[in-house]
Amino acid sequence: MVKEEINTKSSTDLSGKRILITGGTTGIGREITILLTSLGANCLICGRNQEQIDETIAATKNTISTGNCQGVVTELANGDEIKLLYHEVDARLGGLDILINNAALGYGSVTEGGYEQISYIVQTNLIAYLACAHYAIERMKNEGKGHIVNIGSMSADVREKGSSVYVATKSGIQGFSEALRKELNPEKIKVTLIEPGAVNTDMQPDSSAEKQQQVDGLEMLPARDIAKAVAFCLSQQEGCEVVGMQIKPQFQFI
Repeated sequence: MVKEEINTKSSTDLSGKRILITGGTTGIGREITILLTSLGANCLICGRNQEQIDETIAATKNTISTGNCQGVVTELANGDEIKLLYHEVDARLGGLDILINNAALGYGSVTEGGYEQISYIVQTNLIAYLACAHYAIERMKNEGKGHIVNIGSMSADVREKGSSVYVATKSGIQGFSEALRKELNPEKIKVTLIEPGAVNTDMQPDSSAEKQQQVDGLEMLPARDIAKAVAFCLSQQEGCEVVGMQIKPQFQFI
């Protein structure tokens, strides 16, 4: 009886859910897209490269799936393009149930580069999260429910030296998520913050072979592990809200 109850409560059927995934073409976003589509979701992904969009859509078709995936090229550092992205949400999905705020770029210290480079990172990694949430909330309020998942980073707490710009954006996402959850609770819109440790993505500077060696040594996570965490949070019953989740490799000592 207990086993049956657990299996029922951990069901990950997302059939018909309308989901926008930013940065859905590489790394964590790509794995989220593939997994959620395989669980029946209708996903719209955005990225900066049409070839990567096409490749991700093709990858979703290689899984046993009742879901669907479409894509649109978007520069998330541009406010006008975010508005156009949500026109595509309305046209292609007919509304929005779930936003996965995921698109982000790596960056080092504030002592590196100049204003334009730093501004671009902040626009992409933080302001785009706020803007995408703004437009998503407009649509979710009309539905009387919704779910926003923000992909942050454990860097918000670890605060490694040499990454002050990246840490600033991820710390911002952490604070934003907590305040937003309190704002949206009366609207029946859930907010979840997922903060990974080291993950095997293009953001990591090592070679593919070196990163795989770290995955094998339990020092780095495969991106699919974060996708599974997203699916878990989305699959909870209506009255259950996963507020936050930190996920790290077993042997990443942070």
